[in-house]
Amino acid sequence: MSKNFVEKITNMEVDFAQWYTDVVTKAKLVDYSSVRGSMVIRPYGYSIWENIKDQLDKKIKETGHENVYMPLLIPESLLQKEKDHIEGFAPEVAWVTHGGEEELQERLCIRPTSEVLFAEHYKNIIHSYRDLPKLYNQWANVVRWEKTTRPFLRTLEFLWQEGHTCHETEEEAINETKKMLGVYSTLCEELLAIPVIKGKKTNKEKFAGAKFTYTVESLMHDGKALQAATSHFLGDGFAKSFGISFLDRDGKLQNVQQTSWGFTTRIIGAMIMVHGDNRGLVLPPKVAPTQVMIVPIAQHKEGVIDHAYSIKEKLSDMVRIDIDASEKQPGWKFNEYEMQGIPLRLEVGPRDIEKEQVVLVRRDSGEKITVLINELESKIQEILSDIQNSMYAKAAKHLKSNTSIASNLEEFKSILHEENRFIKAMWCGDVACEDLIKEESGATSRCIPFQQDELSDKCVCCNKEAKHMVYWAKAY
Repeated sequence: MSKNFVEKITNMEVDFAQWYTDVVTKAKLVDYSSVRGSMVIRPYGYSIWENIKDQLDKKIKETGHENVYMPLLIPESLLQKEKDHIEGFAPEVAWVTHGGEEELQERLCIRPTSEVLFAEHYKNIIHSYRDLPKLYNQWANVVRWEKTTRPFLRTLEFLWQEGHTCHETEEEAINETKKMLGVYSTLCEELLAIPVIKGKKTNKEKFAGAKFTYTVESLMHDGKALQAATSHFLGDGFAKSFGISFLDRDGKLQNVQQTSWGFTTRIIGAMIMVHGDNRGLVLPPKVAPTQVMIVPIAQHKEGVIDHAYSIKEKLSDMVRIDIDASEKQPGWKFNEYEMQGIPLRLEVGPRDIEKEQVVLVRRDSGEKITVLINELESKIQEILSDIQNSMYAKAAKHLKSNTSIASNLEEFKSILHEENRFIKAMWCGDVACEDLIKEESGATSRCIPFQQDELSDKCVCCNKEAKHMVYWAKAY
């Protein structure tokens, strides 16, 4: 890689935030718009989202859910119906006050989430237990007026899916909440090669209006945590506020039990920060828009371009493959496609043609592999699979080696003073201790993991009896 090219990207160990900005812009994932905190998702960035969306949409439908679409605008009176919910979102709400030149009689909220819209609709269509369950999902954009923004990670407008379901019983709704969290964790680990910690949010960190929130948490290269997805058990709070009731099997009137769950474009930011390096993106093959890029060598020589295209045609049914037959120098092409994180580069020149071979170069490790043409189809599949698995293993190793245990608050602060990381520590369940830990260290509770370790019987903060082991970290 040329020195000038490397200088286009800030070294991640010097300035991780600037490294991230350099990567998302120079790899042509996004551009900035004229509205503060908004982004233009460019074709390459959007194709990554489409690959994620397609796989998640398939999983959502396989679990019995149907896609719908709700309005963008919410009347203020509707939003006010669920008190805890509106209080949680009030600071982030964007309001429409005029239609054309006329001031509206009632303000309209640009949806920050759609619980109240689904609740209003469910009231109209649910009357009997025979109408249940209702398993709906929508793919949409939402707006939250964030103070501090960064592409993908936190923007005023972002893309997501939001599932909203109604059930006869609390047990069914809780099972739904767990099931969808499992869908998210599987997607993160198997598609994006991102290891996650599954658990429950503390009451302080749960979704506004929920009884409780489940979460999958991930660890970035710089040791900060990122919430990858959440799944919420809403109970009957919205049902009571909106009158969503049904006649049960005994002819008695009951409130539905609800869930909601969501997965957003911020996962692209997580993928960048988990796998990227100082050359740019490193994309897992399963989500990469182009899995193999062919770069002809000495393409001006007779037969090279034709041979490269014949390889492309041969492989096009089994992998997402492209070719760069432009007049740019091979070195420029190598640098460009490393920046874009394309998992595998295929080089072929006159000598390779003579020897009936190609050279494959892995983006994750830089390893060069010479492969005979007649073995190419099986070898490419094998290598792409190994890249996917190796990326997950590397990220899992990073998570494990950047997780510490703290037994008291001084030790907790000392660990985070040295470097950012996950900290496992016992907690008494008191929000005052949770607040003090954040005030003293900057770390927040990420989740109470389903897999509990009995590290101690004392709270890391107050030394009183501990109730839970918690993952803590500074977070995006």
